[in-house]
Amino acid sequence: MTLVVGGGLVVAGALAALVYALLDSVALPPERTDVPYDAAPVEPAPEPTASEPDVKEDVTITACTRDPQIGWQSAEVKVVNGSSGVASYHIGVEFLDKDGVRVADSVTGVVDLAPGRSAVKKVQGLGEVPRGTTCRLRDLTRMPSGSAG
Repeated sequence: MTLVVGGGLVVAGALAALVYALLDSVALPPERTDVPYDAAPVEPAPEPTASEPDVKEDVTITACTRDPQIGWQSAEVKVVNGSSGVASYHIGVEFLDKDGVRVADSVTGVVDLAPGRSAVKKVQGLGEVPRGTTCRLRDLTRMPSGSAG
């Protein structure tokens, strides 16, 4: 019986030595720091040139109406691409009550609008709003896009 216990201890010791040797040869990850990883440099977005108008000049509200039957507000927006290339637009409209509190909002988009071309879109609010609600543009984005076709 003593031989069995002794043999078991020898095997256990050998196994422990093997595990220790293997762990010693495995590379551990570097210590954690608060310094961010080295990443590829991020190129800043190009600044608009003086010849490119601000997107706010490209988008106007041409109508702001409340449906008399269901009380939902909508806006009609006209987009004229004033940039030098084909562009896509994200247009947000918010609907404000007479006190200037937002009561609804909605978004629309225009895709692949050629320079100098225009598009008219309806931006439909969801839900009933009070009489006297007005429309205001928000979150306008113009992004260069594929070719118009």
